[in-house]
Amino acid sequence: MCADTTDYSNTVFLPETDFPMRAGLPAREPDWLARWEKIGVYDRLREKAVADARTPFTLHDGPPYANGHLHIGHALNKILKDMVVRSQQMMGKDARYVPGWDCHGLPIEWKIEEQYRAKGLNKDDVDVVAFRQECRKFAEGWIDVQRSEFKRLGVTGKWEKPYLTMDYHAEAVIADEFMKFVSNGSLYQGSKPVMWSPVEKTALAEAEIEYHDHTSHTIWVRFKPHSVPQHNDTDLRTHEDLRQASVVIWTTTPWTIPQNRAIAFNPTIQYGLYEVAEVAENSTAKAGELLVLANKLAEGVMSAAKVTQFVKRRDVPAVQLEQMDFAHPYRGIEGGDSEWDYNVPMIAGDHVTDDAGTGFVHTAPSHGDDDYQMGLKFQLPMTYNVEADGSYRADLPLFGGQFIINAEGKEGAANVSNIKALHAQGALLAKGKVKHSYPHSWRSKAPVIYRNTPQWFVAIDKPLDDGMSTYGETIRQRALNSINQLVTWTPIAGRNRLHSMIEARPDWVLSRQRAWGVPLTCFTKVGAKPTDADFLLRNQDVNARIKEAFEAEGADVWYVQGFKEKMLHGIVDPSQYNQVFDVLDVWFDSGSTHAFVLRDREDGSSDGIADLYLEGTDQHRGWFHSSMLQACGTKGRAPYRGVLTHGFTLDEKGMKMSKSVGNTVAPQAVIDEYGADILRLWVALSDYTVDLRIGKEILKGVADSYRRLRNTMRFLLGNLAGFSEAEKVAHADMPELEQWVLHRLAELDAEVRAGYARYDFQGVFQKLFTFATTDLSAIYFDIRKDCLYCDPADSQRRRAARTVLDIVFHRLTTWLAPVLVFTMEEVWLCRFPSEDSSVHLVDMSETPAEWLNPDLGAMMDYKRLVRKDVTEAIEVYRVKKEIGSSLEASPIVYFAGDSAMPDQFGGLEAFGKDFAEFCITSGIELKIGQPPGVEYAGMARYIQYRAAPGEKCQRCWRILPDVGSHKHPGTCKRCNDALG
Repeated sequence: MCADTTDYSNTVFLPETDFPMRAGLPAREPDWLARWEKIGVYDRLREKAVADARTPFTLHDGPPYANGHLHIGHALNKILKDMVVRSQQMMGKDARYVPGWDCHGLPIEWKIEEQYRAKGLNKDDVDVVAFRQECRKFAEGWIDVQRSEFKRLGVTGKWEKPYLTMDYHAEAVIADEFMKFVSNGSLYQGSKPVMWSPVEKTALAEAEIEYHDHTSHTIWVRFKPHSVPQHNDTDLRTHEDLRQASVVIWTTTPWTIPQNRAIAFNPTIQYGLYEVAEVAENSTAKAGELLVLANKLAEGVMSAAKVTQFVKRRDVPAVQLEQMDFAHPYRGIEGGDSEWDYNVPMIAGDHVTDDAGTGFVHTAPSHGDDDYQMGLKFQLPMTYNVEADGSYRADLPLFGGQFIINAEGKEGAANVSNIKALHAQGALLAKGKVKHSYPHSWRSKAPVIYRNTPQWFVAIDKPLDDGMSTYGETIRQRALNSINQLVTWTPIAGRNRLHSMIEARPDWVLSRQRAWGVPLTCFTKVGAKPTDADFLLRNQDVNARIKEAFEAEGADVWYVQGFKEKMLHGIVDPSQYNQVFDVLDVWFDSGSTHAFVLRDREDGSSDGIADLYLEGTDQHRGWFHSSMLQACGTKGRAPYRGVLTHGFTLDEKGMKMSKSVGNTVAPQAVIDEYGADILRLWVALSDYTVDLRIGKEILKGVADSYRRLRNTMRFLLGNLAGFSEAEKVAHADMPELEQWVLHRLAELDAEVRAGYARYDFQGVFQKLFTFATTDLSAIYFDIRKDCLYCDPADSQRRRAARTVLDIVFHRLTTWLAPVLVFTMEEVWLCRFPSEDSSVHLVDMSETPAEWLNPDLGAMMDYKRLVRKDVTEAIEVYRVKKEIGSSLEASPIVYFAGDSAMPDQFGGLEAFGKDFAEFCITSGIELKIGQPPGVEYAGMARYIQYRAAPGEKCQRCWRILPDVGSHKHPGTCKRCNDALG
């Protein structure tokens, strides 16, 4: 070895950069946020879009509710939206994002009521306008909190001018959109059972319901026949035995028995007449009594009734059942005041099954949807026995004033009172308890009931005469056609889900019996019935006055004394009309946002239609759904061209997050520990089309991926120090290795753009991460470090390498900027420091067609396979500590089983050019054929290890024969020339 040990370390071009390896994101990210706000990045992009006449892309924000701190689901949603907006912008669109908030509704009203209750006050004693103003202030406070939390995630948008459903203009448009339904004849007042919260005293939509386990009373009730089928001459039994029998129903809602109006059966079920033979102690069944039951369920019913022996007397055909009617169980009850002195018919219904119960269904049309539909079909009377607070009407005999569910959400006396009354009447066959899934209000967490109330509905199957029939005459037709013809669904399963929901849904219930919301701005004629043609006032002049008043003073003005008279004066007689004081379902508010955001704002959409709605899968029954119905009624079609849905967030074990369980992950906690970019990277690494898991171990893995990517960016920055335009080399003059990197960039450019276009952030990031860590760090950087550090500064090869690094830098920073918004800004400013520049003001660069070279790509794929073989062969000697570095080797590569391969790439000489450098060895020899004297089992290639001849260059560490023969001691020719 050469004895010369001259230190040449200060002559090599080592990387120079201030870019730190430790990111320190939690502390540094707020500074970038402040910088973006100072230089007005979002507004500058809009100006750029106008100047370039860019095609608009509008992602319409589904409004979160202004109540409480953000949870991890909020973070997921807003980060996905931001990735969409930023990627579309950087691909050349005018990507607009106006954040918004849902401000009306029960959750806020409930919070204000809680504050009142804590002070011993009653909400109903407070002026409604004053109460609404308190709700408004509450929402304003949480909007400010949430806006700050959303911005901390790095989300870009028009934050200083969001849309709020409680803005005066928004309230005016919501009212105007509602009045379109008044005008087109689809609005009607009907009486039907709806999900009702006795705690909150209002109707609830399906989207406001969640299901929890609940223990209910369960009862088996005898109904005694009033009339039975006429007998015939051949079978006298068909008269007498049924007259003596009881038909048994089973229900988990004893409180609905006073409202019973029918018994439903299914003609396809097999029924029988059963005689009780023996009973156990405390049974309410009686030996000898006859019961009619579904055959499949008879044994279970007898067991519940503590019947120890029974016999089946005969089958009971459907033709006999449908001719029967019954006395109500409370008929003739003491104190009943003839309330229940009516007959109960037997009716046929497909909803009746023999899966559970008795095969007969107690039917109360006022307290269930199936029951209601049967009531319509058979013209059964509706009852109004249950008040808004969950109690029976005060004058209901026996049960008046008793609660089903009380103000605290607890069970009242109604169920037990009915069970006792049934027992006293001899109608109770058996009783018990059952634990089952039951609907609860997602706000109060209290059980709800089905309650018959007058509500306002939009008829979705009524033909509309509004001149917008391109996609159908009715709202349902327009919605289904929009789903099938106009909307792109990501993932496609979303299409099927919304289609099935709208295909089967009933009319839309719009009214809520609350105070904080946009009122149903309509008037009804005094003395008219809901079915009368003049029941609703339909007058465009009145509508215009209402809208103008709301624009000026907001929806609160509806509640000011004398408003009705002011609106109707000079048009109709105000004394002839009643003012409606229900408020609109908040889903109508958010469903109308397309009108006051997309249609009315300058930064909306030219045609009032969004390119994308993006929310969680629960919004198929929520915002996607209500927006579709609302727009189909007022625009004639869907308000969106695309819908993207994401899953829910779960803990690392796949369990639903719950504060009580302690497995929640707060966005702010992740930001405080790791930074928002790690949270954003978690989103990009996840498949958002299904439920996403997050937790400490997952976040550690995300942070490790981030660190590896940060290393790549640091290498680029360090080796581009001092790079200038004058140093650039044209593509045609570049070595093969550089041309291959540009080929890979051309391939990636197409894949990245296609991935971003279909919102496949996971796919985009995986491709970029693999490129950065494998193609770049493990291959290109590894090979070119020697050139970058040791070649003369003006050498063609080094200049070409730095030219490629510059191109890679621009591509990676812009490709990754939509995901890692803070880190790519840091990378950009580290290289291009400026008072007003930002990577987020830059577009993704166009890729020259000449870069794409599939033949070169194929050859490099093969070269990498050979390189892998060489590396593995040398590693054997490294493990045995016979060598310390691959530069101590100069192996021979025999192309045996694949001897024809080099010829495909220009022959052995062309293929082997710079191959030692490619394999990071000091030398290499390529040969065709079998290695001499070696047993060879037909392998594609054989690598023969050989130590590199010569001495180690003290500057580049390669071992070469010419080291020591040049001007500068201990150097090879390349390094000697570099030293001058």
